[in-house]
Amino acid sequence: MMLDLYKSCTLCPRECGVNRLAGETGFCGETADLRIGTAVVYRGEEPPLIGTGGSGTIFLSGCNLGCVYCQCYQISQGEKGGKVLGRIVSCEEFAEICIKLRDNGAENINIVTGSHVIPEIINGLDAARKAGVQLPVLWNSSGYESPEALELLKDYVDIFMPDMKTLDNKTSAKFFNTADYPEIASAAILKMIDIVQKKSTENAHEKVIIRHLVLPGYLESTHSVLRWFAENIKGRAMLSLMLQYTPVPGRKETIHAPKRYVKKEDYEIVMGWVEELGIEDGFTQELITGKEWLPDFRQTNPFPSNIAFPVWHHNKN
Repeated sequence: MMLDLYKSCTLCPRECGVNRLAGETGFCGETADLRIGTAVVYRGEEPPLIGTGGSGTIFLSGCNLGCVYCQCYQISQGEKGGKVLGRIVSCEEFAEICIKLRDNGAENINIVTGSHVIPEIINGLDAARKAGVQLPVLWNSSGYESPEALELLKDYVDIFMPDMKTLDNKTSAKFFNTADYPEIASAAILKMIDIVQKKSTENAHEKVIIRHLVLPGYLESTHSVLRWFAENIKGRAMLSLMLQYTPVPGRKETIHAPKRYVKKEDYEIVMGWVEELGIEDGFTQELITGKEWLPDFRQTNPFPSNIAFPVWHHNKN
């Protein structure tokens, strides 16, 4: 059974070895139950993913990484002194959420940060298929995943959208609670490309979108990522440069995180590197400043109403 993978959990590279079926938790903070924070039809993703209707985005609770500046900390790590927000759902309720997203115009099912709950997600997607949901599935992840775990998803995921946060081990240890992120994410991305190429050669490069968030004050880290992309996967994946870094106020975890937004000068330097490296396939986010971008998962709609329409929330039936 797929759920047996939780008995001595090695689903992610942390390999905590805890029995999540017995209620134990490892780094991700989650048992074998599938918990969801919210589900929205979201218009804040890359243009091909939102189409005319939006992306059917399901935000899962818990995380196996733990970025110090995480904008979704309420559902990934929890408030200071509080619990991680979210509610346990069955496979049947997961399918019902997918149906609601489809019926409200979603172009796809976008699963955000699901690396630590792959078995239950697969069971939920099976239930959704049986219920008639035929939308493509988007795997929206941190990139901190093992090739073995990704292999489990090969028959379920149509588009992979992992982060490539950094290739510097010191930066990784400082911001992402692990020093081995660069090696793990590099291998995971290559595995994702392998999966989509084996499934289809037509426009396969459009089915892996590598996201990189530019960190103010750490442009050399961005330069390394861009160079790795150009030398290893250009033409086999697309690049999405994100400029939305926003300091998260009031959290002790952010004490060492950058305290400012990305500046125009930063943007111009990064785009100069993109041109020098000949990276053409992809997307570049507009410069964003202001805390209104930060989601609040205590609210029925955690996002501004112009970019998200809620269909399910952990506090609502």
